[in-house]
Amino acid sequence: MSLSIRNQLPGTVTAVTPGEAMATVRVRLTGGQDLTAAITREAAEELRLTPGATVRALMKSTEVSLATAPVEGLSIRNQLPGTVTDIAAGDAMASVRVTVEGGELTAAITRDAADDLALSPGIPVVALIKATEVSLATP
Repeated sequence: MSLSIRNQLPGTVTAVTPGEAMATVRVRLTGGQDLTAAITREAAEELRLTPGATVRALMKSTEVSLATAPVEGLSIRNQLPGTVTDIAAGDAMASVRVTVEGGELTAAITRDAADDLALSPGIPVVALIKATEVSLATP
């Protein structure tokens, strides 16, 4: 199956916490970072997610925000440090490619935000991704 989702990071499930309707799933990415996905309990069961399961974490580029430093006091659990490797900017939007340990992410942000953050190749950034915006796929 081919997907339009650019951000696909491989990892291994380290913990599953089921709730009444939703489950949180901790994933250790290939690069060593931890990522949390909040998915329906039904999906976690159907995918047979248990510690040790191999998964791909999927995130749409429009769901990846960028900061120029780690952010404290924020409910967004997923903060992946990386480096800007490329920017394609149009009049309204910019596509920012970020290398993180073990992979690459693309963030679709406004051109104004890219300009305000003075983003350019080589700049360190932190990719911020809400757990509810992370989907999981199994092989």
